[in-house]
Amino acid sequence: MDNSRPFELEKMQAELKEAGLDGWLFYDFRGLDPIAHSILRFASGKMGTRRWFFFVPAEGEPSKLVHAIETAALDHLPGSKTVYGTRQSLDAALQEILSGSSRVAMNYAADNPYVSRVDAGTVEKVRSKGVEVVTSGELIQIFESVLSPEQLESHRRAGAHIRGVVDEVFALVGDTLRAGRTITERDICDYANKSIREGGFENDHDPIVGVNEHAADPHFEVPAEDSAEVRPGDLLLFDVWARETKPGSIYADITWCAFIGSEPPEEMLKVFSVVRDSRKAACERAHEAFSSGEEIRGCDLDRVTRGVIAEAGYGEYFVHRTGHSLHECIHGNGAHLDDFETYDDRKLIPGTLFTVEPGIYMPDKRIGIRSEVDVYHTGQGAEVTGPPHQEELVRIEI
Repeated sequence: MDNSRPFELEKMQAELKEAGLDGWLFYDFRGLDPIAHSILRFASGKMGTRRWFFFVPAEGEPSKLVHAIETAALDHLPGSKTVYGTRQSLDAALQEILSGSSRVAMNYAADNPYVSRVDAGTVEKVRSKGVEVVTSGELIQIFESVLSPEQLESHRRAGAHIRGVVDEVFALVGDTLRAGRTITERDICDYANKSIREGGFENDHDPIVGVNEHAADPHFEVPAEDSAEVRPGDLLLFDVWARETKPGSIYADITWCAFIGSEPPEEMLKVFSVVRDSRKAACERAHEAFSSGEEIRGCDLDRVTRGVIAEAGYGEYFVHRTGHSLHECIHGNGAHLDDFETYDDRKLIPGTLFTVEPGIYMPDKRIGIRSEVDVYHTGQGAEVTGPPHQEELVRIEI
């Protein structure tokens, strides 16, 4: 998390006025809301064991409400401070802070866990003060997900590096097998991690390396020992992500698939073509909307890929959302392409970055295909970053 950026009070108040809201009420207890910590520029490792509230009104001075044993919890932020000790004094102070407000945003949503970080009891408490609580989902995107030019360039560098790692991995598999040696999922995983780190990048988890039925497990984790060998005739899925180590750097995240041999089974080829076509359909629809100024939501693009896959007869085998927001965390806080696991009806806004990664997973047939690219909303169109992108199932000749 990059905490060096300034807190943008004037911009936040302008956005609140634009949205017709009286304010944005932030709350946390023991780190329950990392989104609040990021937007409010908390220093990492800061102690926090008691409840605090920070209210940004559409006009006027912000208000800080902190506990008597952690009075400095919000000292890095502007505004007046009220210190509470008892639960009764907390309620009275919260009532005072919210007086005159009728519609207030909180990091809450009815069916969107990516946004909803405030517990139900606290939402009920705020509502009891006569305030309507509305979701801050769109506001979160503006203050958490829009990339600076420097961040976009960091993403491009990460994308170029991991695109090279894909080629290196597939070459390693081919060279090893042609030499008559063995190679396992763990070998590939360790090689990729080494390449990422030696290039000056980092990841938060091992890449996903899966052969056959493991490729059909969307979040397969390679075991430390006794991982599967990669053999001729296997399908290999490789999902890799990384970012630069400098604070504020942005992830890149791509998935490629390969067949070990020259003649993949017909159904494998068909599944790949359906997945690829659904990916391209979503990217084209995004570009059409972004270039014309049409508002389009994350859930809308999810329906595009899902429609292509369902029409081809594989709908039941697409078991996850189409894509996720990309930022300093691999799963960012912007709009996700999701009308399946949840309903993300947030608009896709200029300056944000997201993945498009449809997949078809059939473990009984030992087939799992995913094709993943990263898409940047330029304000004039949809840029699929990090080419070349996968258009055919890679054949690793043995």
